Amino acid sequence: MITAYLLLIIESGKDEIAMNKLLETDEVKEAHIVYGQYDLIAKLRVKNIQKLEDFILKQVRRIKEIKETSTLIATKE
Repeated sequence: MITAYLLLIIESGKDEIAMNKLLETDEVKEAHIVYGQYDLIAKLRVKNIQKLEDFILKQVRRIKEIKETSTLIATKE
C-alpha cells in the first residue's frame, strides 16, 4: 500500500464542498482545511502508483472546485 498526501488549492469559498467530495472516495482517509499556501490537505491510501495516478487523473482533477494539486508520496509511516 502507498500513502500519499495531496496539497490542494481550492476555488475561493469552496473548501468544504471540495473536502466533502474527496471524503466520499475510498482512497481519501482524511482531509483537512488548512491555512497557508494550500487550502486543503488530504491523506490517501492506494494499492500502487498506478492506482494513485488513476485516482488523481480520473477523480481529483474532475472536481471543478479544485484549481491545483501537489502530490507527496510518503516513504515511511
